[in-house]
Amino acid sequence: MKNYAYPLTFRAFVVGIVGLVIITLSSMYVALRMGALPWPTVFVTVLSMAVLSRFRNNNLNEINCCHTLMSAGAMVSGGLAFTIPGLWILDKSADLPISEVMVIAIVGALLGTLFTSLIRKKLIEKEQLPYPMGVASYETLTSVDDSKSAVKLFSAMGFSSLFTFFRDFLSAIPQTLQVFPSFGPFQALSVWTSPMALGIGAMIGPVLAGVWFLGMVIGYYILVPIGSLFASVDYLNALRNDLGIGLMVGTGVGVFLKAVLSILKKVGKGSAGFDKKNILTILLPMLLSVVVLSLLTELTTLEALLMMPLLFLATYLSSMLTGQTGVNPMEVFAILVLLALSAILSPSLGASFLIAGVVAVSAGLAGDVMNDLKSGYLLKTRPSSQLLAEGIGGVVGAIVATFALFVLKDTYGFGPGSEMAAPQAQAVALMVSGLNSEAGFITGLLVGCLFSLLSLPAATLGLGVYLPVHISSIMGLGALVAFLFERYSKDRNYQKKTLSLISSGFLGGEGITGVLIAIYMMLS
Repeated sequence: MKNYAYPLTFRAFVVGIVGLVIITLSSMYVALRMGALPWPTVFVTVLSMAVLSRFRNNNLNEINCCHTLMSAGAMVSGGLAFTIPGLWILDKSADLPISEVMVIAIVGALLGTLFTSLIRKKLIEKEQLPYPMGVASYETLTSVDDSKSAVKLFSAMGFSSLFTFFRDFLSAIPQTLQVFPSFGPFQALSVWTSPMALGIGAMIGPVLAGVWFLGMVIGYYILVPIGSLFASVDYLNALRNDLGIGLMVGTGVGVFLKAVLSILKKVGKGSAGFDKKNILTILLPMLLSVVVLSLLTELTTLEALLMMPLLFLATYLSSMLTGQTGVNPMEVFAILVLLALSAILSPSLGASFLIAGVVAVSAGLAGDVMNDLKSGYLLKTRPSSQLLAEGIGGVVGAIVATFALFVLKDTYGFGPGSEMAAPQAQAVALMVSGLNSEAGFITGLLVGCLFSLLSLPAATLGLGVYLPVHISSIMGLGALVAFLFERYSKDRNYQKKTLSLISSGFLGGEGITGVLIAIYMMLS
């Protein structure tokens, strides 16, 4: 039996709540203005450590549980910021009550926490997925008492922080570097100047990063150029975009089919091992959520009911992708569920964005929970304590994030021409009318499902096909650097540890500085 410590102390709770409010507000601002949301995991780890280390009898598990609570609101902010503003971008006069947004945020946060509690053991303990941000948090916590490791970690963190400050605050470093310009149907090859992304590429390893990079090559440098001989580039980019989405959805379908086949196999052998408690654990909250959503929002009972299994699937995919790549495209999962429901039902405009919002919040929070649970697994922190902290943080974060969203709406407005451009929400708004390329989506769906059944990383391939070139290229570069670093080192175990520390420092430095810049911009 594992020796888990019980770390949810009163002081950890208080410190976590104070930090949660700050991080939630700044995350809402940066998500709407910059169209990006750096993981707050290492930032809140350092902040929790700095405060709780001043108390007597503190321990790493207490600090770990504190930062778990503190980080929850950031991804709730992201889930709302990446979806809900799309409604006002399409219709500035749309009337969406603040109470309905708060309800879907709270429901999404609670269901995201519940779903991850059911898949934690599979993804973290059995499959041992990397979860780069969770490992970075663990390395930060455990390196404090190791002077040599601490020097490597905090040196990398300092470099990354300065780099991010010069890039984002002073604009002295470009956001991307162009390797070669675009010509004809060929997309320009550019690289994101991000230490954080470089570190993620190094941590997820050459296989997954290589598949990700391969997806970029297939989508941007094979499909579009060759296809341009027969069709327009605009049509082919729409095809590429929906092909990538289809690959990610197909992965989820494959996972679902494998689970069903596994259950049927066990039933055939008389060893299904169904646990009525576990079934009730998930079914009762889902049914209660259906009642709440249908009574307190404009979602119909049928819309809320059909959304639940899709919501679970989106949360699973989000947790898996976060573990494999360190990237959590929560707005993509929101689009996918919305498209699936729109193919069956005809939700109103307001209901469409509420559906997207609850999915994005649940999927976003799931990635944060799993990162925290990964560091907790390495530290042997009690999972139930972390899940309780995440649930509390998710609810409080939902309330704070909702108020922040409406304050920024009334102050700036959203969309093109506003300081709050909300680019992800613009993408959701464009997708509300449906897919641009059904052929691309269906092809990706079938291929993704087949690859998933064969245990091939189709979702990671889909990320490369879907995401911009500059993101995929830096991930591939990070994996290449890590491969060469380990390949030509004399002591591979030592160098692997060093590489992990440096990568964690890169993640933490950019994450911390990005949040601090966001707080400053929000206050000023």
